[in-house]
Amino acid sequence: MARRINPNPGQSALPSREQILAFIAQATEKVGKREIAAAFDIKGADRIGLKRILKEIEEEGEIERGRAGLVPPGRLPPVTLADIKSRDRDGDFFAVPVEWDHAKGPPPKILVSSPRSGKKPGRAAPGIGDRALLRVELIPGESGRYSGRVIKVIGKNKAEVIGVYRSGPDGGRIVPVEKRAQGREIAIPAGEEGEARDGDLVSVSLVSESRFGLPRGRVTERLGSLGSERAVSLIALHLHHIPHVFAADTLAEADAVEPVGMKGREDWRAEPLLTIDPPDAKDHDDAVMAMPDPDEANQGGFVVTVAIADVAAYVRPGSALDREALLRGNSVYFPDRVVPMLPERISNDLCSLREKEDRPAIAVRMVIGPDGVKKRHSFHRVMMRSRAKLSYAQAQAAIDGFTDETTAPLVEPILRPLWAAYAALTAAREARGPLALDLPERKVLLTPDGAVDRVVVPARLDAHRLIEEFMIQANVAAAETLEQAKQPLIYRVHDEPALEKMRALGEVLASIGIKIPKEGALRPALFNRILGSVAETEHAIFINEVVLRSQAQAVYAAQNLGHFGLNLRRYAHFTSPIRRYADLIVHRALIAACRLGPDGLSSDVTVGALDQIGEQISAAERRAMAAERETIDRLIAHHLADRVGATFTGQISGVTRAGLFIKLDETGADGFVPISTIGNDFYHHDEARHALVGSRSGETHRLGDRVEVRLVEAAAVAGALRFELLSEGQTRPGAGGARSPRSPSFHKAGAPGRPAGIRNSGSRHRGSRR
Repeated sequence: MARRINPNPGQSALPSREQILAFIAQATEKVGKREIAAAFDIKGADRIGLKRILKEIEEEGEIERGRAGLVPPGRLPPVTLADIKSRDRDGDFFAVPVEWDHAKGPPPKILVSSPRSGKKPGRAAPGIGDRALLRVELIPGESGRYSGRVIKVIGKNKAEVIGVYRSGPDGGRIVPVEKRAQGREIAIPAGEEGEARDGDLVSVSLVSESRFGLPRGRVTERLGSLGSERAVSLIALHLHHIPHVFAADTLAEADAVEPVGMKGREDWRAEPLLTIDPPDAKDHDDAVMAMPDPDEANQGGFVVTVAIADVAAYVRPGSALDREALLRGNSVYFPDRVVPMLPERISNDLCSLREKEDRPAIAVRMVIGPDGVKKRHSFHRVMMRSRAKLSYAQAQAAIDGFTDETTAPLVEPILRPLWAAYAALTAAREARGPLALDLPERKVLLTPDGAVDRVVVPARLDAHRLIEEFMIQANVAAAETLEQAKQPLIYRVHDEPALEKMRALGEVLASIGIKIPKEGALRPALFNRILGSVAETEHAIFINEVVLRSQAQAVYAAQNLGHFGLNLRRYAHFTSPIRRYADLIVHRALIAACRLGPDGLSSDVTVGALDQIGEQISAAERRAMAAERETIDRLIAHHLADRVGATFTGQISGVTRAGLFIKLDETGADGFVPISTIGNDFYHHDEARHALVGSRSGETHRLGDRVEVRLVEAAAVAGALRFELLSEGQTRPGAGGARSPRSPSFHKAGAPGRPAGIRNSGSRHRGSRR
């Protein structure tokens, strides 16, 4: 069609159909009638003509109209609202448009590049499950494929809901698994349930929401059956998008790996190295030994050796195994399963320091003075053969005089030198003064069919502390060696507490009569004095937890900020490369710095690249911790479901405007008491005192108070517990009115319980998250 000429002088002519179509096709912003009019300087009455042309083009199917404006048929608009669904091995995300006519086939995929360093301040990084506004364009030469750049993340985990499907006569409903979504079920119309069956864990896309009635959704994926408690970790795996099925190329690469030989290695197979691990450990990544130093200049000193599995010999940079390990970041430990960072062929076989089998290792030999201070160290690439595999309890029993067939011949030549070296290191540790938190580490024990048997607090033995201290020394040696060689590395850094957290800590401590100095440099010794002042009191566990919450999160970074908690100037994770990617990077850096082989960290790897890896694996660690904690919550809620109505003792562990959080003595689990169920008074939140205070009676329920509660509800799917408070609060002197009786009300008001303060039952006692 020829370009129309406006017969009226002084006014612009209308563009041709071809010009309009070309403008829409090349647009990088939302396009509508207004944008076209502005681009072609169309004014006044000519806008009516433009409207007519656009209508004709649309009726002929040459453009489509949607919320995002006008686009060519089948084309995504330049600015698209999309759900981020998955991530590839290079760290880039894939998204699909929120609005798409499925009659045209499956929705197109959008490759969303991960934000690099230097992203705009305040711009949120996207994650799987996010809904984001993207600027998209077709990838040249790839029909129907798009690239996208994040304009704005609309909301975390708003794009999909993970829940349990409950079938009904006319479709079904979804019970969300997240605590914050409890009580907000989603209706699934008949025909939208996909392959879901009653009791299945599913992923649901929200279709519509209304002020009245339930929101409506569509099952997009069946994730697995929750037919037994043993499958409860499935919820956390999918809710936190933790990779748990190895790709075919990764498994094929692992299966094809051949054991490494002696080339380039020292022969340490006669050295009396042994492993000390939990009794159920399947991968053994560290072995230890110690002996008196024969050097007369170091009388009373020791030579301590820590040998670590040489994972770098099998997992090469850029390989499928390496990409998968980076994607996972770390192994994840649940009571019912382990999700390993590396396939079992690598983690449990070739790299595991098995008893009486040849295994490659990278070892550090440290000369320790009689005062426990390290004098020097050296790194070696070796072939070793573990003399024995001991459990912590077994090693401790042997040194305490209760030997068995395995440990009897090991006590004098191997175990006693280990304990003597540990005694020296302990003296140096006490002089250094690291943060001395003392919190019970609870472990959930399951029955053979996957149900919770009981929750225990394993004894903290010197055997645990010995291995932990040896690992800390080895990690320090790794950081020192790499710094001296000016070799880039990933540090384990722990910053000092933020000012806001210190203020909050001061308020909590003031509520029990403890003051902290307002001036002076922060040191772990300050916190240790606080902890020492409450030791052996009813506040001990509570204050330990409050101090822990005041600390910064330890992370991985290419810049050295030191480690506040350990009171160390430099620290790097070196001792667990089977289950932490950071350690594998440090191994490669040591191989390069010490010239231990050709498979070290490439000289092309920059500090910026390592910093980006540090951010990625720090996020993976936080993800794993949340998943482990929430799985414990769900298991315990399931365990307590048949004890609704029972009474428990505990401690107020949190105070909010909505109510009280209670930590149970028996299991360490957290639950919630809604404020509407506390007595018959009107309670207000006193932030400064961390308390709820009755307006008439003055009755006060304060952070740290010992209480008795009754279990009202246990939501197993969400891992949430709701309690009724049975204990009387304290009444301030001179307050009017009588104490209000405990209310029998079972309202569901208030927030669900927060994650339980139970540490991962798969903890390896290696200081792994310091």
